[in-house]
Amino acid sequence: MGHISTRWKSELGPEPCRSPAVHRMLPVLSATIILSAFVSCATVELNGEQMNDIQKKVSDLWHRLIYLKPVTSGSDDHIVYATCQVQPSSTLEANKPQVTGQVLFKQLYPDGKMEVFFDLQGFPADTRNATGRAIHIHNFGDLSNGCDSTSSHYNPHGVAHPLHPGDFGNFLVKDGKIRKSRSNVSASLFGPHSVLGRAIVVHEQEDDLGKGGNKGSLEHGNAGKRLACCVIGICGPELWNKAAMDNASRKKKRRESECKTA
Repeated sequence: MGHISTRWKSELGPEPCRSPAVHRMLPVLSATIILSAFVSCATVELNGEQMNDIQKKVSDLWHRLIYLKPVTSGSDDHIVYATCQVQPSSTLEANKPQVTGQVLFKQLYPDGKMEVFFDLQGFPADTRNATGRAIHIHNFGDLSNGCDSTSSHYNPHGVAHPLHPGDFGNFLVKDGKIRKSRSNVSASLFGPHSVLGRAIVVHEQEDDLGKGGNKGSLEHGNAGKRLACCVIGICGPELWNKAAMDNASRKKKRRESECKTA
């Protein structure tokens, strides 16, 4: 009774070829099917509290099945980390800003909101008349033709820009760098719309946030040329923890400097 049917096994593929995620999914799927069958076929009379308890268990099992946690190497089994190592587009002209750096992700499993930290450099240092730089998640983790092959914005829900889950908005450059964080981000590292394997793209211009009055504004915010990009991949907690420590150290030094000049 605890075994998956032959039909389910065939649809999941040959056992040696299944990923670790599929192997971890099988017990959850088995339990969900058994519990659902019990609820639908039970002839015993259940009181309201018992029925609610069973329904909650079924709901929790389905949630675990749909929002399957990526395999990670971190010691904290409830937090998922990812990284994206930004490099200039291979098709970028030599006279354009050569942006490098990293974008880091952290999310509590199974229903926490994503946190993102951006640490980029290579922008023009003279920002007297500069506007913000747009950063988005794009559909494909394909860099075969530089950032141009990442396709359009990742838009699993078919909505207009700037409501895509990877529309991070605009970032002001200071001393040729962007060091900013975003919290409560709608994108996710797990579930049916995971952004793992997709691309981060850094644009040359400012995002008009859908207010440009044309078709492009509702698709990509008229953010201009793609300067740099990377593919989002799973990682351990080390990069995030180091970035958090470095950021805290910079803030401490800045406060100390402000106190000396006050």
